[in-house]
Amino acid sequence: MAEPGEIESGMVSTQPSAARLGFWTSVLLAVVTAAAFVSGITTPPRSGPFCTGHCITYPFTDAVQYVPRDYLWVLPGILLAPTFVILACCAMACVEERRRYLSTICICFASIATAILTIDYFIQFQVVEPSLIRGEVSGLALFTQYNPHGLFIALEDLAYLMLSAAFLFEGLSIPSASRIAKLIHWLLVLSAVLTFTTFAGMTWSFGLNIEYRFEVAIITIVWTTLILAGILFSFFFRKMGSRVETDARESKHNPHRLILSR
Repeated sequence: MAEPGEIESGMVSTQPSAARLGFWTSVLLAVVTAAAFVSGITTPPRSGPFCTGHCITYPFTDAVQYVPRDYLWVLPGILLAPTFVILACCAMACVEERRRYLSTICICFASIATAILTIDYFIQFQVVEPSLIRGEVSGLALFTQYNPHGLFIALEDLAYLMLSAAFLFEGLSIPSASRIAKLIHWLLVLSAVLTFTTFAGMTWSFGLNIEYRFEVAIITIVWTTLILAGILFSFFFRKMGSRVETDARESKHNPHRLILSR
């Protein structure tokens, strides 16, 4: 039996405010991630396995010459996970009741990722950069982004693994009820599978010498996913909002329509 406001198999009508917020959050997510991607790609590796020019070595104090240029990508990067949390909350309003526990799990994993990334990236601005500029470099090597096996890389890897887990549960919460929903479903699920497969494969291949190889791989996967997901979710929420408005107009002219449809 159809529920009031039901619009598609597996999806339910949501409040117009949730659809509007979801739409603009999706757009913001795609734009911010693209900005982080461009800024990150144009920042050359200064140390580690991918460095080909004048490389910085331990204790990485020579990084002061690249402040603040090499830290600009962190500015948009710090917004990615919180924006996805908001998007996931809006999407939860569109999922039928029996699938909402999957959306809740998604939000939990995304919140863990947000906490880790926010701390990790904020430390670069509030601790690492000022310390480099002032020459207060004792013990700083563990925290700097130039250390290929430092705390920054480890926390970043962990955060994006948590975000990939959020992708998996968000994808599973969205049934293949329409073309856009199906694309979102498979994009998020396949992204999560690729991320964890890559982590297992690279850990097996490089062991303790993995350094930031996996960080580059997971950022490429996750950020590409966020851009595509932002674009697809914008169409998804636009469609949901249009359906809500249509239902509202029809129910206004025929208040018994929803009751009769049951």
